Amino acid sequence: MLYQVFRRVDVDIITKTYQTENGPVEGVIVKWPGFSILAVTGPKGFIACPAIDVDACQTYGKAAAIVESSAENPIGTLERFCERKITRANAAAEALGIKPGIAAKDAYPLIA
Repeated sequence: MLYQVFRRVDVDIITKTYQTENGPVEGVIVKWPGFSILAVTGPKGFIACPAIDVDACQTYGKAAAIVESSAENPIGTLERFCERKITRANAAAEALGIKPGIAAKDAYPLIA
């Protein structure tokens, strides 16, 4: 797996490619001091931290799901992201088989 880190004015962008049986998906962290947004994206949709509005994504017809995270227990890394459970999925994500309760890594092939 290849990591890339881009540094831009107090913002780091870290990417990691995951190979699934249906093709690759790309993990991304956008990291500011004290706050990060994490997502894993594929051609069919994405899974993200709770900073993303899955209902808004649904209005564009895009599959989106959210993983568990909180200020007290932030995700922090793409490795931890893999183990987090899906807490919410929009209708487009559910049509792909992404349901609350499954591990994020188990949804990666569904968005590839």
